[in-house]
Amino acid sequence: MTLQPTSSQTLILGLAAFVSAGPALAGVKLITLPARERVEIQLDNPHATLVEEERVVPLARGVNDVVFKWANTNIDKSSIQFRCLTDPGQIKVLSVSYPPGENALTWQVFTPRAGSARVRISYIIGQLDKSFAYRAIAANDEKTLTLWQYLQLHNNSNEEFGEAGMWAGFGERLERPIGINETKRLLMSRFDDVRIQKTYTADFARYGYLDAGKRQLRIPMHYLIRNDATGGLGRFPLMPGKVRIFQDDGQGTVAFLGEDWAPFTPRDDEMSLYLGVVKDVVVKRTISDRKQTRRFGPVYEYEVLIKYEIENFKDKPVVLDIAESLSALRNEILGNTGRNVEWELGPGGTLMEIDQEKSTADRPVFHVVLPPRGDDQKAAKVQHTLNVVIKNEW
Repeated sequence: MTLQPTSSQTLILGLAAFVSAGPALAGVKLITLPARERVEIQLDNPHATLVEEERVVPLARGVNDVVFKWANTNIDKSSIQFRCLTDPGQIKVLSVSYPPGENALTWQVFTPRAGSARVRISYIIGQLDKSFAYRAIAANDEKTLTLWQYLQLHNNSNEEFGEAGMWAGFGERLERPIGINETKRLLMSRFDDVRIQKTYTADFARYGYLDAGKRQLRIPMHYLIRNDATGGLGRFPLMPGKVRIFQDDGQGTVAFLGEDWAPFTPRDDEMSLYLGVVKDVVVKRTISDRKQTRRFGPVYEYEVLIKYEIENFKDKPVVLDIAESLSALRNEILGNTGRNVEWELGPGGTLMEIDQEKSTADRPVFHVVLPPRGDDQKAAKVQHTLNVVIKNEW
């Protein structure tokens, strides 16, 4: 498709041809802007947008002045490059000059013969950038979802590009018309049957209380998505962007669950999407016992017993993740000493199996299976304890 020029960018050929066999042509002949034949926009760099455009220009035999002007467009003057694609071994750029105080430059181009030549002009342009957005629809059973990834192109550069190719550094190349000062939302990828794991997490240090008077913890829900082939993804990293999350209600429509901001997720890493706070899984956390023992001099250790009273009001079993920040626990009982915490699991607690993959040196994670509520609609009640020994405090 032929692309038409805009008023904000001008390309002029000043033809000053010098022929060794005859006299030079007098004066400078101005030629109207050749139409763009092709435009490619590179969006892979987060800090700069590269535009490459190709035009077919007439060149006279000898030396030609090719003048490139732009107005009201944020082009990095130092980034502008000119290449001749037609017979580059013979057609050469001799020099480039910049008129003072103008958004313009002039290339001196030599060709041994007259004729049309395809040239490529590239430059870095400002106010032409991108962002990403996602739409996720979970299946009714919440075991899989369909994920749509969108590229949002924001063209505030005061330049119209017409039909242009775009590449974000991954995925498919896109081609769409780009108008002046417009935002486009373009579907980049769709992933079907993406595996999800719905999680419920009790983590006092991270999420706090839902009801402090009752010592009831806030229990957020998340969908965990693994960006790998097994999970139905893994073709490329997932860029950060807003995710709108829905669920198939089993009746031909979808219910809106919420929005979250997806972080950059490399391949073989996990993305966690926040769904809200669950109200039908109740967790009360209390420090039921604390013992202080002197080891030597002013050095003590503290044995702390944490009790979790859990109720599941759901009709189905739930896996609850229980996490404790040990530095936050030490601060809770002793205050912030400014030192790294040293700890180990003590005897007698029911939480002993640490999830090594999800845990860190400061934050062990345990999994608890909660049975569904009974036929009498009463909540299933479970109690667990975590016994921790905090060492070498003074």
